[in-house]
Amino acid sequence: MGKLSRTAAASVSSAALGLALVTAQAPAAAAPGTGASAPAYSSTTSVGVHNAYEKAKYRYFADALDSGAGMLEIDVWTNVFGRSFRVAHDNPVGNDNNCVNASTAAELRAKSRDRDLSGCLSDIRVWHDANPGHRPVMLKVEMKDGFQSKYGRGPAALDALLTARLGDALFRPADLAAGHPDLDTAVRARGWPSRTDLAGKFIVQLIPGTVEQGNPFDTLWTDREYATHLRNLAAAGRLPEASAFPAVLGAQSGDPRGRYADASLRPWFVVFDGAASRYADGSIDTAWYDRNHYLVLMTSAHSVPPAIDGTSPTEAQARDRVALLAGRHASVVSSDWSTLPSVLSSVVPRGATGGTAARSPR
Repeated sequence: MGKLSRTAAASVSSAALGLALVTAQAPAAAAPGTGASAPAYSSTTSVGVHNAYEKAKYRYFADALDSGAGMLEIDVWTNVFGRSFRVAHDNPVGNDNNCVNASTAAELRAKSRDRDLSGCLSDIRVWHDANPGHRPVMLKVEMKDGFQSKYGRGPAALDALLTARLGDALFRPADLAAGHPDLDTAVRARGWPSRTDLAGKFIVQLIPGTVEQGNPFDTLWTDREYATHLRNLAAAGRLPEASAFPAVLGAQSGDPRGRYADASLRPWFVVFDGAASRYADGSIDTAWYDRNHYLVLMTSAHSVPPAIDGTSPTEAQARDRVALLAGRHASVVSSDWSTLPSVLSSVVPRGATGGTAARSPR
């Protein structure tokens, strides 16, 4: 399967010099622990694409995977008015996306689109098999209307689907916990694995959806529901069944996990997601996240003053924005820059300041 060609960066900045410390990929056969000298996943900043399943951004989801982006977002619907876990932006009852439910690499761009989440995951698995040792990719899943356990679309059902389709391609909460009692204890003690050790892996992150947040009858949002699921699985000795990481949504000062009245849920959040403009305005100690090895997704990067185009900024503008937010300790910088694959493949040291975002060599 062909890859998008990438030209070498025209200049090397201070951030580019730091990039020499970043190993973007390694052979799939690398033994556990061989990435010990490589930077941890949580010490780098990569670039993601908002709503990567949309046909206006990529004709096929395989194109999104080929883009080099470190994060790809998918919107999922679960209500009773449609079947299965559905993938669309505005259609709550059907599918409207660039996934084709491929079973071979030859089918990734040769079948009809508009498939459900299972079909998108099948594309991801086929692409994964065709690209051994690929960069670690975060799959951000917005649960548009939340989980619907009573319709068979709850956390356990999502785990089962992710496991069935992605299997050993997943980096799971149990992999991060690795014998520690919870995720917070694990990342504080030893951080995330290196990018080398995460080569060929997908990290699934869950956030509450816009419809769920606006529903006055929904009192159990995705974040709290999945964190409860993790806590209960761990208590039963079944944490390896879990497939995703819940995120605390919305940037705020201090430790945002304090919003959860049930303190037993707080240690299950090590991923945070919010507006880049809020993280960048100086009112939040973003270095706190970095020191504790927490991941921070900074969304709508283009909106940080001075705002730049949300879809087609110049490459220099986008690189400068990535560099700025890397300096604010972003783990992932997200926007709609699907037309800039050289920027999407950027991997720079987290916390680095000055210079222009450099492009990952792979």
